[in-house]
Amino acid sequence: MDPLKRVEQELKKCVKCGACRAHCPAFAALQREPAVARGKVAVAQHLLKGDITLDDQTYAVMSKCLLCGSCVEKCPNEVPTDEIVITAREALARKRGLTTFHKAVGQVIRNRKLMSFGALAAAILGPLFFRKVPATSGLRLRFPLPFVGNRRHIPQIARTPFMNRHPEVIPGEPGKPRVVFFVGCMTNFVYTEVGEATLALFRHLGCTVIIPKEQQCCGLPGMSGGDLDTVRGLAEKNLAALEKYEADYVMTACATCGGALHKFYPALIGKRHPELAARIRAIADKTVDAAQLLRELGLHPAETGAGAPLKITYHDPCHLRTRAITRQPRELLAGTPGVELVEMEGADKCCGLGGTFNVYHYDTSLAINEGKSVAIEKTGAEAVVTGCPGCMMQLSDGLKQRGTRTRVMHTLEVLARSIR
Repeated sequence: MDPLKRVEQELKKCVKCGACRAHCPAFAALQREPAVARGKVAVAQHLLKGDITLDDQTYAVMSKCLLCGSCVEKCPNEVPTDEIVITAREALARKRGLTTFHKAVGQVIRNRKLMSFGALAAAILGPLFFRKVPATSGLRLRFPLPFVGNRRHIPQIARTPFMNRHPEVIPGEPGKPRVVFFVGCMTNFVYTEVGEATLALFRHLGCTVIIPKEQQCCGLPGMSGGDLDTVRGLAEKNLAALEKYEADYVMTACATCGGALHKFYPALIGKRHPELAARIRAIADKTVDAAQLLRELGLHPAETGAGAPLKITYHDPCHLRTRAITRQPRELLAGTPGVELVEMEGADKCCGLGGTFNVYHYDTSLAINEGKSVAIEKTGAEAVVTGCPGCMMQLSDGLKQRGTRTRVMHTLEVLARSIR
């Protein structure tokens, strides 16, 4: 079956009104019609009719989307352009094969041992490939590497992954919620301090925290390249790992992972594989963001986050914004003693990462991020806070490119300042 047949009815919803032009970060940077949702829908429609083919030009058009969901939120007809773009990429992958980069991505995210070995090698060999950037905490490549170049500021890989530091089940108080922690690759291998803050906060509330050892990558890096076969395999493994424990919640501290479990698994994998749909929906219904759950469970930030005066501003990750998780982190941060929260202009605008968009279109990614960096600087904040490790990496890169000393922190790091 032609993958685009799956979204034929959704394509018909688009009336080409152009409302998406005002909200698409790729269009704002490129100012070309194929970059906006309306243009991509038109290309998909012509592909379905057979007017055009799945060629290099089609690939170029479909690659220029961050899957941020801004167009979907603002569309009066609720056209799911993000799902349409992923489906078009799936069609391209089936017709032309995966790109070299996405073949490599698939190999890594399918094999947890390979990912762990690669992370350990990167941590040990870091001094050979990276140089410290003066006055910053980031690393920069000494020489270009394929798909990466040497301009990026890359966070340091942890020598010991977060999941290797803790048992699978950390008992809490009787009668308190049982929470399964879906850790995510960035928290596990890079921002382990986010994992530690998450664990500290939920233990403070007396929750039993379960960290399934068999959990895998959420699969979104593969999904962004149209490799839905890999995503399906990862989804099945994650379902088995998460279902194993009778938990009240499946909690993530990564907006991207939460978006995968809550939205993309049901919308893409559940529809393609009906035999998995009920299981996927059951997990999706339990999936919550950490800040969202902490607010629901009644965390008092005065008990956990009090510390030295800290002026911060907050960036909304796209995969939290599209799930209406914007108020909860702000309320928690604003209620933290010593913290002054100042809103930046365009806090809800995409940072420009877009997963593998950043790999293929780095200059455009930085151009999108430039406005965000300027907005952060204008607040005079000492730190920009967000709820997505991917956004943390992108924001840090953008600020360091400008020579800005503003720190980048996760929401939970701020909330756990006094208990870690």
